[in-house]
Amino acid sequence: MYWFDKIKKKTGLGKKFTEAGEIWVECKSCKEQIYTSELAENLKVCPKCDYHFRIDVWTRIHQLLDTGTFVEKDKGLVATDPLKFKDSKKYKDRLKTALKKGATSDAVVTGPGSIEGRPVEVCFFDFSYMGGSMGTVVGEKITRTIERAIKNQMPLIIVSCSGGARMQEGILSLMQMAKTSAALSKLSKAKLPYISILTDPTTGGVSASFAMLGDIILAEPEALIGFAGPRVIEQTIRQKLPEGFQRSEFLLDHGLIDQVVHRSDLRTTIHQLLCLLKNDPVFPAEVNKKQKGLQV
Repeated sequence: MYWFDKIKKKTGLGKKFTEAGEIWVECKSCKEQIYTSELAENLKVCPKCDYHFRIDVWTRIHQLLDTGTFVEKDKGLVATDPLKFKDSKKYKDRLKTALKKGATSDAVVTGPGSIEGRPVEVCFFDFSYMGGSMGTVVGEKITRTIERAIKNQMPLIIVSCSGGARMQEGILSLMQMAKTSAALSKLSKAKLPYISILTDPTTGGVSASFAMLGDIILAEPEALIGFAGPRVIEQTIRQKLPEGFQRSEFLLDHGLIDQVVHRSDLRTTIHQLLCLLKNDPVFPAEVNKKQKGLQV
């Protein structure tokens, strides 16, 4: 089989997908093999079954915002270890590892940008940084973003992708739930719109605070959204959960979110919503007419 080994080496046959880029990747849903170039062109959505792969924070920024408009803020903020926390590893060692392999200084990237020319303040979670967990730095960066939105009279968008509050910071991480929620109350009083976008996964303290406080809540298809995980709930209540429990479509059916939006439509949908919320004439005329007939 020497000839076959040569073909494998030359073509990359049999290689597994990595972020560095290989020939193909197996879809986690339909198990089909997809060329990585085809997957990238399709916004990291399986062209065969529509499964939405998780994407890194900078890819998300590139997909949603106008090219060259995003300016990262507060990137100098880094987490410390006030509790001297240690489980199987010291927290400070976990932070060092996350900084080395992550593309960000913590689990959220924040700053102003624009969507089809409309200025916005945005927060993007980075799941590769300790599972997108929310610690004091994440809470501070989100709060500062909300305050900038109020100061500059700009809409707020938060794209959540998180396992919840960071256990290594204990009560300090849980305090960020109240901190961010209080800041959002000020945003609401300033009559500025907040669109919350839930991606896979959005759980724990993030889902129990700012992620579910949006004026409009959108979610990507089949995203896991909830507080405790389904396995924990089943073990607690000793009952089998309904099919699709805690997935976007289930939450939509039960009135907990406003719309499930395909990744390819997300940018356009956000822009239309911003125009509608601002009663902007840029919003398509035929849609304006349709909306005027709605009972709000």
